[in-house]
Amino acid sequence: MNDRLKEIRKNLNLNQEDFGKRLGVGKTAISKLEKGENNLTDSMIKLISKEFNVDYIWLTTGKGEMFIEPDIDAMETIDRIMTGENKFHKDLFKTFASLDDEDLLALERIIDKFIEIKKADN
Repeated sequence: MNDRLKEIRKNLNLNQEDFGKRLGVGKTAISKLEKGENNLTDSMIKLISKEFNVDYIWLTTGKGEMFIEPDIDAMETIDRIMTGENKFHKDLFKTFASLDDEDLLALERIIDKFIEIKKADN
């Protein structure tokens, strides 16, 4: 993972200081991570993935592609809703954003069950 971290930084043409600034850490922390002196925490991996559109699986395993393409249409829709005036829509997005992985899996099971029942009704 440490080599992949350096590969990301180099691919983005960032020095250790600028890369670290975007992650809220110093140049020394990035240097130690790249050298393998410190291990990447799961929260740092998630932050790197989010900040630089890096595929989490690629960063943790080396499989797949380094970068993911952001869903521009979805991001524009979210921006439009969050800058709009409909409080219900904003609160709905805030609620989804606050859910952890366990909550999201539970929600997915509920939606799957709903779809199953709807299909049985037709």
